Amino acid sequence: MNMLFSPRKPAGRTFAPKDAKGGSDINPKTTALVCIEFQNEFVTEGGKLYAAVKDVMQETKMLEKSVSLCETVRSSGGKVFHVPIMFKADASDNPNKGLGILAGCAKDSLFTEGTWNSEICKEMTPQKGDVQVVGKKGLDAFPGTDLEAKLVANGIETVALCGLLTNCCIESTMRTACEKGFNVVTVTDCCAATSKEGHAAAATGTFGMFSLPMSADDFAAKLKPAAEEPKAAEETKAEEATSAEPPKATDVQ
Repeated sequence: MNMLFSPRKPAGRTFAPKDAKGGSDINPKTTALVCIEFQNEFVTEGGKLYAAVKDVMQETKMLEKSVSLCETVRSSGGKVFHVPIMFKADASDNPNKGLGILAGCAKDSLFTEGTWNSEICKEMTPQKGDVQVVGKKGLDAFPGTDLEAKLVANGIETVALCGLLTNCCIESTMRTACEKGFNVVTVTDCCAATSKEGHAAAATGTFGMFSLPMSADDFAAKLKPAAEEPKAAEETKAEEATSAEPPKATDVQ
């Protein structure tokens, strides 16, 4: 029986308690890097929120590190998930447009579908084999989206989170992923917020309550051995082939 669908699994959870993956060793082939809102609105000059996040982005070098980490995940056999947010022009699909940050999204017409602002930035353009999640309207990447279904379909056990905002969508998604029984990693220097204080408070505070926070380099180090195995195997084969070649006439004394 596939334990992801065990009848003993409590409603709202991906894994039954005895099958929860938190604290498990990271297996690259059952790992997804979930990239949240790497959209022009945030990360590209000209986006309405770029000025608000650029200082933290530049300090952590989160965009460059995220691009590199995506490549490491792909080469190790893991999956890269892209999770953009977008709304209709009239904000009629905004799930709570009268409160907090979602009220700001409605008021300032942020992430409007069909516009340059809502597009994933060119640096993080989805590649062949990546997974694109649809339906994100709120802060948590799970409600109303196909994220959970696609994680299950791809056999994912470890969810590594990166993107924006550190103390909003990343933190909201982290909490839910933990509750659902995934092994959760937060890649602290692949995230950004609107203030250094807000970023630090989440990355060094609440993240540790619901996930395993680590740097991009530390996370990549857990994946690279698997990524390097095929290369090492090819090098070994090449060496064996060379040593097995018969001596050339010019080599005989």
